[in-house]
Amino acid sequence: MTGLADIILSNARIITMDARNSIAQAIAIGDGKILAIGADGATAPHVGPQTRRFDMKGRAIVPGLIDSHAHMDRHGLRTVFPMLGPVRSIKDIQDRIRELARGKKAGEWIVTMPIGDPPFYLGVPGNLVEGRWPTRQELDAAAPDNPVYIRSIWGYWRGTLPIASCANTAALKRAGITRDTVSPLPSVQIEQDSNGDPTGVFAEYDFAPFAEMIWFREAASFSDEDRLRTLPISARAYHSFGTTSIFEGHGVASEVLRAYRRAHRGGALTMRATLCLSPDWIALGDAPLGPFVDAWLGMLAETGLGDDMLKMGGLYVQVGRTEEDAVRVRAGGAYTGWAGFTPGHSLPRDKLKDLLLHCARNDIRSTCITGHTWMEMLDIYEEVDREIPLKGRRWVVSHINVLSQRDIERIVKMGLVLTTQTNSYLYKRLDKTAADLPPERHVDIVPLKSLREAGVTVALATDNTPISLWHPVPSRGWLEMRVA
Repeated sequence: MTGLADIILSNARIITMDARNSIAQAIAIGDGKILAIGADGATAPHVGPQTRRFDMKGRAIVPGLIDSHAHMDRHGLRTVFPMLGPVRSIKDIQDRIRELARGKKAGEWIVTMPIGDPPFYLGVPGNLVEGRWPTRQELDAAAPDNPVYIRSIWGYWRGTLPIASCANTAALKRAGITRDTVSPLPSVQIEQDSNGDPTGVFAEYDFAPFAEMIWFREAASFSDEDRLRTLPISARAYHSFGTTSIFEGHGVASEVLRAYRRAHRGGALTMRATLCLSPDWIALGDAPLGPFVDAWLGMLAETGLGDDMLKMGGLYVQVGRTEEDAVRVRAGGAYTGWAGFTPGHSLPRDKLKDLLLHCARNDIRSTCITGHTWMEMLDIYEEVDREIPLKGRRWVVSHINVLSQRDIERIVKMGLVLTTQTNSYLYKRLDKTAADLPPERHVDIVPLKSLREAGVTVALATDNTPISLWHPVPSRGWLEMRVA
């Protein structure tokens, strides 16, 4: 390719990821295209008077990676509230709370990140000397003049239950929690002592924390300014592992979309982002969905609305609605907490099929995630496909984990696009996933090779657990390096 380069990078270790896994030393880039790549001398014909040249001093360079299910905004939100640090006892926790209290006025909230070591917060509370969570009285002793709330983790980081949060007496009083308070959800337990009084510990048997949404939202919420300020922090963290583009297939609520739009408008968005809408169908009540799709969601049609840096396109859907979904919506309203997507996006099966038919007629891309509804979603997609062919519409299925050859054949027939959950199912939980299957089905665990051989478009994804796409990739030494 001819032309003068805007940028030349030399003396580098350029991981081309071509069929030979070759390593180049230099690359010339002009007008957004690669003009030359190879040995340092290969870029010489492309040097011009305006070319900027950089000696990379042996640093690794990879092609920009696309995280196909990122939840990128969630990473920076970890910086909003102070960390407890590497605490190993309740005394360590008390010392940290005392330290934070010294910078607070009497009555001012102290809210912290969870107990445990990020990013996974493994082993709690067993990694504390006492082997238990701190009680409200122990937190009272550390900050007698302030309400204290220690958040629970976003449960998917660790992937085990229960998750827990802790509050002192003043925080319980602010929240209106007494010995007579009844949890609105069976998955959320208000622990009580032998006298029947709350201990200050909330144990939750759901990966999405709820206690903070209903009882401690005043203190623990992320504001619009928090989201705007931390979005560039999130992007820099993802960039450091080579990610330059993301797809948010789980959908984003309005508060997250606002942060992206404000960041883009202010020149602070460095990550190419394609977002899907996370709708709150519960807010529509029993209104028919078809006219709403026809009249209001046209902006999501075809390639969506936006530009090369920020685009809104597609609609997140999910089958099944529980009472927990409704309680979460009532508690949070438009606020979504760590999730970033509304719990009101699920629909009963008949309504979901009707919605998807209207999406197909309006050329609106659907994206869904797998899980306990995986086969049911594939069945519904097939029912829609029989009425309106999906081939060529690039509808998305996310979080794929275990697929049989028959599943792959169905996916090929509809032309579906898949995103993976490789950080979870290959990096973190491969042993557990394999243990749940007979040996002959181990080849079906995130079967990337089979999918590619069948012609399926499939992409890696982090799901923010953790944020590097390299974890499930077999190492050749350089793959373990953090990109400079």
